Amino acid sequence: MSRQSQAAVERAIVARRERVNQAVPEELPVDEPERLYEAARYLLDAGGKRLRPTVVLLVAESLADVDADPETADYRSFPAEGGTVDVLKAAVSVEVIQSFTLIHDDIMDDDDLRRGVPSVHREYDLSTAILAGDTLYSKAFQYLVETGAAPERTNAALMELATTCTQICEGQSLDIDFESRDAVATDEYLEMVELKTAVLYAASAAIPAMLVGADDEAVDSLHGYGLDVGRAFQIQDDLLDLTTPSEKLGKQRGSDLVEGKQTLITLHAREQGVDVADLVETDSVEAVDEAEIEAAVERLREAGSIQYARETARDLIASGKDNLRVLPDNEARARLEDIADYLIEREY
Repeated sequence: MSRQSQAAVERAIVARRERVNQAVPEELPVDEPERLYEAARYLLDAGGKRLRPTVVLLVAESLADVDADPETADYRSFPAEGGTVDVLKAAVSVEVIQSFTLIHDDIMDDDDLRRGVPSVHREYDLSTAILAGDTLYSKAFQYLVETGAAPERTNAALMELATTCTQICEGQSLDIDFESRDAVATDEYLEMVELKTAVLYAASAAIPAMLVGADDEAVDSLHGYGLDVGRAFQIQDDLLDLTTPSEKLGKQRGSDLVEGKQTLITLHAREQGVDVADLVETDSVEAVDEAEIEAAVERLREAGSIQYARETARDLIASGKDNLRVLPDNEARARLEDIADYLIEREY
């Protein structure tokens, strides 16, 4: 990815992130009971790249074939087949679902931090965190109902979001199951990643197409784009955990390896005969040192597992970008292509 393309995609994300950030308090005001809505807003206000809502807005822009200035575009009344649609509500909807999943993930993993602040169940309490996540979940569907799209398009979008939420739960369940299994195949891992992570990217690309009245071919192809780049995104996260220095990563490098988490890299290594359980002897993230992690990473490199993961991610990105051929050849489509590259070339 060229520096020029990277700069362009970062500008695109920042500009649309600002519009989403402005919309969040409009759609989710801190109402009564105040503590509940403060908790629901907590992670949304803490930050985030807003990649998924950016995809929502860019897909709508490309399908409308308009060269929209994200700072001034009327996303609340955006061109659609036979009328207009509030695509900003759809963008907030997918971001709210993302926040809902993070709250519940942190509860299940008993994590202390998220986005540089205490996790919701630490900042408030467990019961309030559960209620905050459930509130976000229900609000996301409310926002889709309120976009102003034709009833049949709204129903399709609601079904897409409902299916996506079910799949995220299935993926999370598989991930938990993998923790107690010695043998997991790479195709099983990719299925888990698709369900746990990629389906929300797929929904982010498909839902705006449904709402504005795109045909089934376009919706299916955009869904495929999201699945491919979402899986590549998770694989890149696995790679960054091993290859990024701890000071840049913001946590101990190789923590996934120390904790015995299944990743595409370690699964491939095991298939090559590497004793993954013995790669790191230290069983504490706090106690492991860089030399031990570097030795483990070198063994993974020698097995070809690092390269395998990188090539798999690149192949998925190429497939995802190919799915964008259903869109008009315009600036928004170019930015969606750039986002695909950005997801596997990003650093902490």
